[in-house]
Amino acid sequence: MSDSLPLRDHYLALINDIIETTLKGKISSVEQVYQMLLKGITSGTGEVFELVLSDRLNTIQSQLDSETDELRKAKATRSLRAAKTIQTQWQRWQEQNKATEAISLSMREITTATADERLTALLRATDPNQKYPLNLSQLQQLAQSLQKFTSANEDFGQIADGITRGIASWQRIQANLLNWMYERKNSLGFGGVPGENSPWASWAKVVNSEVPQAFFHTLAVEQSALEFAEKQQTISLSNWVELTIILQLLQRGLINWFDQQAYDIQAGPKLSISTFLTFAVIWSQLASGFQNQALIYSNGASQIMLQILRTFAQRPYFPLYGGIFASFSGSYLRDALDYLDAPLRSAEGTQEKARILTLLGYSQRGLGRYDRSLDFHQQAIEIARKAGDKTCEIANLNHLSRTYVQQQNYAEAINYSQRALIFSRQTGDKTGEANALVNLGYSEVMQAKQTEISEPEVYESAINYLEQGLKLAEKLSDLQSQALCFSSLGIAYLVTTQYTTAIKYLENAFRTAQVSGDLYLQGRNLAYLAEANYQIANYEKAVYTGSLGMYLLEQIAADEWRQPAGLLTIIRGQMGIDKFQLLLQQNRPKMIAIIGVDGYDHIPKLLVKYQEDM
Repeated sequence: MSDSLPLRDHYLALINDIIETTLKGKISSVEQVYQMLLKGITSGTGEVFELVLSDRLNTIQSQLDSETDELRKAKATRSLRAAKTIQTQWQRWQEQNKATEAISLSMREITTATADERLTALLRATDPNQKYPLNLSQLQQLAQSLQKFTSANEDFGQIADGITRGIASWQRIQANLLNWMYERKNSLGFGGVPGENSPWASWAKVVNSEVPQAFFHTLAVEQSALEFAEKQQTISLSNWVELTIILQLLQRGLINWFDQQAYDIQAGPKLSISTFLTFAVIWSQLASGFQNQALIYSNGASQIMLQILRTFAQRPYFPLYGGIFASFSGSYLRDALDYLDAPLRSAEGTQEKARILTLLGYSQRGLGRYDRSLDFHQQAIEIARKAGDKTCEIANLNHLSRTYVQQQNYAEAINYSQRALIFSRQTGDKTGEANALVNLGYSEVMQAKQTEISEPEVYESAINYLEQGLKLAEKLSDLQSQALCFSSLGIAYLVTTQYTTAIKYLENAFRTAQVSGDLYLQGRNLAYLAEANYQIANYEKAVYTGSLGMYLLEQIAADEWRQPAGLLTIIRGQMGIDKFQLLLQQNRPKMIAIIGVDGYDHIPKLLVKYQEDM
């Protein structure tokens, strides 16, 4: 074999040499084959060897299948056996050398990429969805290797410097991370603790690097990552990589810790879900903020956001029925779908895409984009069906029912909820069944109201479905489904003018949605509570719940904030501005406890905005 041969020919010669040596009886053990591979394969070129070996195996198999001469057939059989031994030892080589191979492959991809593609290559190497994503020590080795290439291109030195500083900052945060968590275990989360008490402020104190410190300070004072990005006119490649490494390791550290929490079965998954979405939104905002001044950073941020979503979709607690709310701009939605097309060759990849489409679908419904929501859920059903993901398919049938209710197409809503009910009972999906019962009952109540049916038995039948759904959700201890059941029952009783009963269920719905962490359902229930209280002339409660509901819905960009805003405008017109302001002032302490001073101060601004938009 000659080292001057092209790599593909070099590996073909190596494989043929091992096969010939085996046929001559000169190989006595598989260890000899392994040592020959160890000597003959260059680290970082495993993909080429694998392709050549696959081609050689196929060629020998074809010869064996078509050969009629007994002697030649026997030789082909022995050759195939030898090639399969090479394949087994190659798998062993891969396992033993995967760390070195991963670093070499990343090095080759980064150093041979164009200037525009270098960050993409680095982010591919740190993608947790890769077969062998780089761990902390491998990242350090990659940085050391890249440092040697600085003379060839300054970018390599900047990337290496960013990785090294990012890891050092993360290690300082890591020690503080656990201390902070144990101190704040009962009030842990990313919202509701602005300023010095927030986790961001805590982390800002321990990083001694300017850009990450500025980033954490921005979030600590409740400004968005978008505002941070827009201020960074001249951020260097090194600083961007440093911030990226810190945020990636921080997010994974939090998720690992939350996933291991045994103290509260609800808190662990709830906090993990919150973390996944918080960081996905942060990266989405960074992508948007960098778009005008540094497209390379914008694309990198978008790539990380999609990696987070894909990892999230593989978790057992991925929320198929809501509980979280993702708001991404149109271009990033398209990028998400493009990114997710890549791993669709396997059923697992397809399943991930269906689940992310589910999340995007119900998020679009919350934004009032019903046609887009329907489109996402239909796509998710097709993909989930092909992947055999029945739970996901049933969830999307239920979501289609809910979206058609929002469009006031109650016949279709009933159709999809019935399909979800039949399918969930056939497959034993109890969560799907509870949601289907609720959707069916709710759709029938709304249809009866639309057609002005007054017979109480029609409503009784529909409410019976809702009560069945609630019993099943309670039996499953499924807080998210319980919140939806309470909410739907409350709205059903509101529609049938049974206001006192409606208030009882809607208050239960609000409390349960608070525990499950579903901001959308919290806002929606408060909006309906305002309406029910208004109907019984309890204006103080109507103003309190309406104001809270309006604020929460507007904060997550849900178009339904206008419903309570309209009602509050009517109440203010009926009682006069002074009395209205007095009611707001009387409820100020209770409101501040939920939405903070800034939230309370924002309420009058929203009413002005509502009137201006009319």
